[in-house]
Amino acid sequence: MFSIELTKSYERVELSIPIYKYDAVVVGAGLAGNAAAMELKKSGKNVVVLTKLHPLRSHSGAAQGGINASLSEKDSIELHMFDTIKGSDYLADQDAVELMCSKAPETIRWAERMGAVFSRNEKGEIAQRPFGGQSHPRACYAKDRTGLTLLQTTFEQAHRAGVEFLDEWYVADIVYKDGKVSGVVAFNIRNLEEKAIFQAKAVLFATGGYARAFKINSNAHSNTGDGLSIVARHGLPLEDMEFVQFHPSGLSGSGILISEAARGEGGYLLNSEGERFMKRYAPEKMELAPRDVVSRAIINEIREGRGVGPRKDAVYIDLTHLGEQKIERREETNQ
Repeated sequence: MFSIELTKSYERVELSIPIYKYDAVVVGAGLAGNAAAMELKKSGKNVVVLTKLHPLRSHSGAAQGGINASLSEKDSIELHMFDTIKGSDYLADQDAVELMCSKAPETIRWAERMGAVFSRNEKGEIAQRPFGGQSHPRACYAKDRTGLTLLQTTFEQAHRAGVEFLDEWYVADIVYKDGKVSGVVAFNIRNLEEKAIFQAKAVLFATGGYARAFKINSNAHSNTGDGLSIVARHGLPLEDMEFVQFHPSGLSGSGILISEAARGEGGYLLNSEGERFMKRYAPEKMELAPRDVVSRAIINEIREGRGVGPRKDAVYIDLTHLGEQKIERREETNQ
């Protein structure tokens, strides 16, 4: 415990708050936070994870479709890199893209060795399916719950390694002075009474996105940009904040996600005239064009008066042509 004295000419206030010391503090318990904490612990560091939710409620668990990695002999890391850079309209950090794509196969194997159960094809290999913006089927998936499978796996293994988790602790600020971060200030949101300073040699923010700033989105209600706001308040740099990805297939009005797998399996996007309109925007890739291309195509159809629904603010996704047998087979696979 320590005591702070705030002295003015007319009052004196004493505050008492505990300080806990760690080598590292990780804020956020999604896939990134869990994985980082686990590796820190395995390297001998004393680490704590602070999360305003239970780790298994983190938004990483909402991901359904899959993770792109070049595993097939017919595919290549270089092609994966090209697709990623092209899909970003050549705005992506190409060094970062190279690192991500070259590490992707290794990361899939890493998750598999930890216990993540990926779906398999007829040969017993990790199954891969087409995804938007990709020139080769390379999305590795675990039925229709890829994110939840990986979240459970990383949380279990981090817990097994001895990582300390403090869930329902809200990080309100960083301890920042002279250009150095030396910890965080947090409080327990269950009772709003417990408060503490978590002092650390290193602080990692893995707090996710902020899409709840938008009226319609597919994010959990917890994705309010808390971590980003803390950084911004201290005048620290935030990079590429304008790069917010809009998923093409969210339900009208709510944003609840229809997995990209629906288009990956061959779903068509149709406007009010029954036209498969993607042929005018991306004739080669059609519905599997990059997400930003598909999103802009949809909003353009709506703006030009070809939207559907009561408010004319959506388009249709049609799966009927896939046939009852294929849809039921996929449904059984995803149970």
